[in-house]
Amino acid sequence: MAQGVDMMLYGMGTVFSFLLVLVLAIAVMSRVLAKYAPEPESAVAIPEGGGGSGVDPLTAKIIKAAIDQHRKR
Repeated sequence: MAQGVDMMLYGMGTVFSFLLVLVLAIAVMSRVLAKYAPEPESAVAIPEGGGGSGVDPLTAKIIKAAIDQHRKR
C-alpha cells in the first residue's frame, strides 16, 4: 500500500513539474515574441463615401418581398 502511495505521489509530482515547466516556457516565448515580432498590419481601411449597403434598390426590394412572403406563412 505504501509503495502505491509513493508511486502516485512521484507520478503526480512529475506531471506537476512538467506542466509548470511548460507554462513557464510558454510565458517566456510569449514575451520574447512580443518583443521581437513585427507589429501586425492594420486592417483594411473602409472607404469613405456614401456609406450605403452596396445593394442596388431592385435587389433590396426583392429581398424585402421575399422576407415579407416568408413571414406571412
